[in-house]
Amino acid sequence: MIETLQKLKTSLQPIYGKGESDAIIRLIFHYLKGWNLTDILIHQQDELSPFIKEEIDKILQRLLNQEPIQYITGESRFHGMELLAKPGVLIPRPETEELVDLIIDENKDKSDLRVLDLCTGSGCIALALARNLAFSSVTAVDFSDDAVLLATENSKKLKTPINIIKDDIFNPDSFLGDRKFDLIVSNPPYVMDKEAINMERNVLDYEPHEALFVRDENPLIFYRRIVEIAKSRLVTGGKLYFEINPMTSKELKELLTKAGYDDVRIVKDSFGKDRFAIAIKR
Repeated sequence: MIETLQKLKTSLQPIYGKGESDAIIRLIFHYLKGWNLTDILIHQQDELSPFIKEEIDKILQRLLNQEPIQYITGESRFHGMELLAKPGVLIPRPETEELVDLIIDENKDKSDLRVLDLCTGSGCIALALARNLAFSSVTAVDFSDDAVLLATENSKKLKTPINIIKDDIFNPDSFLGDRKFDLIVSNPPYVMDKEAINMERNVLDYEPHEALFVRDENPLIFYRRIVEIAKSRLVTGGKLYFEINPMTSKELKELLTKAGYDDVRIVKDSFGKDRFAIAIKR
């Protein structure tokens, strides 16, 4: 097994770096053997079966083509949950976990909150909030068939009921009936087309572009629509939470202020980048 570990490290580190390579290797062994890091250390002198060696070689070849490990294993970890992951649906990011932590921290003393998650994707935000906000009722919306199916599967897997709706938020007809919400959250597409040149192949070649990119000339298109939806769907005093592109944080703050929201805040992520926006409905 030591030889296999060394082979993986030597092959992966030039592409992914040491830290990410080590994390990928742990995920490989968790997927194939159910092992954690301690198990890997305990068994490093053991001989792997020919079947496991063959499976590792297959995974390695896909990784060398920069296919995301989450799509290879069909698993994605987010906020203490083991979610299903499938091509066609965006892989949850660590910064989105920070958004969830922010929402939980600001609303932990409340119960029975009605929450709306727009552009839900895998359902990661909706499910994390449903599991951490006391007696909350969570509705998740996405236009993608793949996303709605995966969010539904994740809800069943985690035994965490959420209301999942397939619809396009740009649909002029209301898809929410007369429902009102205490919190609206969204991590919509926000990467501008011009930023693609700086992105890694594992994102550009494999993850769904419609869940990532917006046109350079209208980077706030989703935010404008969600701000409009929130005007009629948020209760007075209700909160709007966004994950945002640091490059458009000033424009978004201005948009929220002009739309009449109070206490508009831009919050930095753990890397010091403008990453979240919060506003309260008057």
